Amino acid sequence: MRNILLFIVLIFFLTYFNSCDNNIDLFNPSASIKAGDSLDHFNGVNVYYNESFGNVSGRNTTEDGYNLGLRYQCVEFVKRYYYEYYHHKMPNPWGHAKDFFNKSLSDSQFNPDRGLVQYKNGGKYKPQIGDLIVFDGHAFNRYGHVAIISQVKDDEIEVVQQNCGVNSRAIYDLENEGDGYHIKGANILGWLRKVNS
Repeated sequence: MRNILLFIVLIFFLTYFNSCDNNIDLFNPSASIKAGDSLDHFNGVNVYYNESFGNVSGRNTTEDGYNLGLRYQCVEFVKRYYYEYYHHKMPNPWGHAKDFFNKSLSDSQFNPDRGLVQYKNGGKYKPQIGDLIVFDGHAFNRYGHVAIISQVKDDEIEVVQQNCGVNSRAIYDLENEGDGYHIKGANILGWLRKVNS
């Protein structure tokens, strides 16, 4: 009985405190879905299924050697999206998801490691479609999570993401608190944006 109770508690914590903010699919719902199968796409860039959150299917690099990340992880999708859609290479091609956000920068400062302008959650700048959103790490996922903002409305945003089971999309409430915009969700640090130079 004690083992069953511990298992139930573990499933609860994995479900509630994951980086995908309650959009977890703990079990593969279909034996026909395999790692590397396309689940979704955004602006022509595919989102691939990963069999489990820790699964790695090798490193993905471009023809000229630019590191996109570990295949089918969340980082690989956002870097591939920025590379394919914006033709953007990050000056620092390494790091975990949470490392994309530099906590020491002020709101709307340029992040030199990513080559993008960074906005803090709760700051005065509203998120936009195409922004890269960053989730901090926590006890059950110390690496954090990243996704792309795919829709922005007055009171909510949608993100497109990889490595969240079969859940390639998620919705988060957006509040305008008078002096800033706050995306409600666990551990959301902020978002980064390519600004035309």
